[in-house]
Amino acid sequence: MKLQSYFSHQDVLAFQAAHANHSDDLIDLAFSLLVNGIEQAVVPVSHFKVGACAIDEQGNFYFGANQECSHAAMGQTVHAEQSAIAHAWARGAKRITDIVVNYTPCGHCRQFLNELRGAEELRIHLPHSRNNLLSQYLPDSFGPKDLDMTVRFLDAQNHGFSLPENGAQDDAVFQAALHELNRSYAPYSQAYAGVALRVESGEIFAGGYAENAAYNPTLPPLQVALNFLRLSGYHENQVQEAALICTEHGGHIAHTQALWSALSPVPLRILTLK
Repeated sequence: MKLQSYFSHQDVLAFQAAHANHSDDLIDLAFSLLVNGIEQAVVPVSHFKVGACAIDEQGNFYFGANQECSHAAMGQTVHAEQSAIAHAWARGAKRITDIVVNYTPCGHCRQFLNELRGAEELRIHLPHSRNNLLSQYLPDSFGPKDLDMTVRFLDAQNHGFSLPENGAQDDAVFQAALHELNRSYAPYSQAYAGVALRVESGEIFAGGYAENAAYNPTLPPLQVALNFLRLSGYHENQVQEAALICTEHGGHIAHTQALWSALSPVPLRILTLK
């Protein structure tokens, strides 16, 4: 079966019409399609596959899976819920209403989800238990509201950075990385960053930095870009060009180089902005 990581609401309606034996319930349907996330897991260390589906307020399905790297620190791992949310972010989703996952979210993911706009109403669905609010899994939570943050993850942002006049302005990969830097979510540190990866076909997959009030559940920009690339049917060995644009602070260069060097021999081009 060919895996499909994204179902627009129109795709969902078409699938329901073509498969009369399927329930009209969106959560039932998401569970029946969850293999599209589970089987895209990259788990050379744990060998434990987790799949997730983020559903936005328009009824679009964004699948994700946990991703590991056997030659990099375990801290570079992406969890399935993070993968699904990052996938939704890459495709322009604004508000997630439901998360469907085949295993109970760990504490790391609960904290990550707490950064979303509408986290108070976010519903988590498990094979054995549905319609659970995030607050049931994260009581007495600490998050952006405690730090008086008005912006939330997935909110539209533009930090207003531009490329220097040194030739980078005509570079499509740097332009894509800059776009992600400008919409990255870093309200706590303002350490903005974006990564872009160009594959053989010329298609570019990019991702921005997604910060967290608790810091450790933060999702770095390379992981966001890799996640989008993999869920789009590509592999990092198909990348021909890689670029990072970041602020001078935040540790993005060392962190990104550590993972990228474990995955690919392609040089990582780096541009820092003040």
